[in-house]
Amino acid sequence: MQAKGSKLWASALTDAVPAPYWTDRPDRPVPTEPLTTATAADLAVIGGGYSGLWTALLAKERNPGTDVVLVESAMCGHAASGRNGGFCAASLTHGLANGLERFPDEIDDLERLGRANLDAIENAIARYGIDCDFERTGEMEVATAPHELEWLRESHVAATALGYRSDLLDAAEVQRLVHSPTYLGGWWDRDGVAMLDPARLAWGLRRACLKLGVRIFEGTPVQRISKSTGGTLTLHTPHGEVRAPRVALCTSAFAGPLPKVSRHVVPVYDYALMTEPLTASQLDTIGWRGRMGMGDASYRFHYYRLTRDNRILFGGYDAIYHFGGRIAPALESNEATFETLSRHFFQTFPQLDGLRFTHRWGGIIDTCGRFCAFFGSAYRGRLAYAAGYTGLGVGATRFGAEVMLDRLWGLDTERTRLRLVRSRPLPLPPEPLRSAGIQLTRWSLARADAHQGRRNLWLKTLDYTGLGFDS
Repeated sequence: MQAKGSKLWASALTDAVPAPYWTDRPDRPVPTEPLTTATAADLAVIGGGYSGLWTALLAKERNPGTDVVLVESAMCGHAASGRNGGFCAASLTHGLANGLERFPDEIDDLERLGRANLDAIENAIARYGIDCDFERTGEMEVATAPHELEWLRESHVAATALGYRSDLLDAAEVQRLVHSPTYLGGWWDRDGVAMLDPARLAWGLRRACLKLGVRIFEGTPVQRISKSTGGTLTLHTPHGEVRAPRVALCTSAFAGPLPKVSRHVVPVYDYALMTEPLTASQLDTIGWRGRMGMGDASYRFHYYRLTRDNRILFGGYDAIYHFGGRIAPALESNEATFETLSRHFFQTFPQLDGLRFTHRWGGIIDTCGRFCAFFGSAYRGRLAYAAGYTGLGVGATRFGAEVMLDRLWGLDTERTRLRLVRSRPLPLPPEPLRSAGIQLTRWSLARADAHQGRRNLWLKTLDYTGLGFDS
């Protein structure tokens, strides 16, 4: 299907800057100095994304006297934390359906803890005065193919059974809220997702950490970890070192100094576009009453939302893995994917003919075989880690930080007793089997979207083994 306006989707990209919209601003914070000496701390945090920042902040909130050092290879919030879609979800399991499939016996507790975690994020944003455009508008999932309507109904039934404010909408009801010729129905989770500015959240958490006395060293990659005398670990960096009895590893999809984590994590590239601000008349043609986040129900789904100044962020669909888990700055630009996203955008909103994109960008997220975060420890419990958030780390990383702190201090809590926390996904095979399996999965998901959602033998096999990727 071609978008209205022939090649309009291609010309709309002409002036798009190849950089994340969120971080392409003059109010970016000034980096801290890198570590150039040997130092000691009660807790060392590796990584300055959401996971590391929440860990450092919560450690200080639990005990203000805790000496915390955070080391970041670049600048806090520079990667996935600063360039994502800004969907802050309550779910700890990458959605209710995935949670019901994998953790049915504890889904009530997981959902309750996830909603409480989202409340805590909202409270922290208010308490620390973080200006990140937090809007608890919920998220609407829309069907763009007839077979997806049943999936929406199942989600609505499950959400209603848990007592959530959930609306199942037919085509006419969806069109009254957000108008697109592609929508056949919708499911609106009214409370489980908030919209926010991801970079300003990261920068605000960074500022709060510094205010509470966290020592942050940016431009400081950790090259290796060694065991020291006296029961401490030493983080070795290019020009200094940190000794600490407790270490939180928060490196997401980037290969950190603990190889066993990488056996479970797959770095995939996700891409997004940002439009120029919509005029009042342009916004009126699509409505978008409620300003909720949007996503379609396809396996290869799109996500999109409004910003404070009524731009539209439009991303998703392609999740690209490179052989060997390759990560490189050049891979953050993919013209074929940008053109696909642009074409899909104008298929979704053909009434926005003439709108142009100001930014286009990509970056890695960390996914794993169970499609939601997993947790572990090393060095006899002196190091804790969390990884595999699969695009839902804006909210779930705070919960993961609590888990890591519980484990590092040897606390027996409701969190640490969860099967979600005690279990781990199966390790993924080495290359070339890993790459072959991922590419076959991507092909199979595209085929399922084109054949009424029917999963082929390969996808059914992944489901049976617990490696059932949904996107």
